[in-house]
Amino acid sequence: MARSEPDEVSAPGEIRVFWFLLLTMVVVVTAVTLAVVGGGGSAVLQDVPPDRFTDPLPATRPIGRADIEALRLPMALRGYRMADVDEALSRLGAELAERDARIAELESALAGVQAAAVTTGADLFKRPGDRPAEPGGHAHGPDRAEEDGR
Repeated sequence: MARSEPDEVSAPGEIRVFWFLLLTMVVVVTAVTLAVVGGGGSAVLQDVPPDRFTDPLPATRPIGRADIEALRLPMALRGYRMADVDEALSRLGAELAERDARIAELESALAGVQAAAVTTGADLFKRPGDRPAEPGGHAHGPDRAEEDGR
């Protein structure tokens, strides 16, 4: 049987290089860790305030199209902050409900005026100051009366 050769013994220079690289790696990892954690007198990485929703929707006037287009919600780790989105949507919903109620009120008032005009026979399209139509079928308004006076 052949005798196996003994393992090569590393040269003393190679062991020094190994320890030097190991020590250098430990120093670099420690320095980076201290820099990130904030070791030392000054903070390297400053704390950033969280991105919060500042309500750009006007509180003193009705919301318009430009207000909706300018609305920018802050981003969170996984999309948008639910509380900010809920707040904006509730404001928009309240505004739309208010407008719908106003439209219904105006339509009701218009229907009442139209019903009253039908029962009384009034002309809804008559301008203020117009005289009623003559039996011949010609209506004389203020401008027409001036022309007839010449």
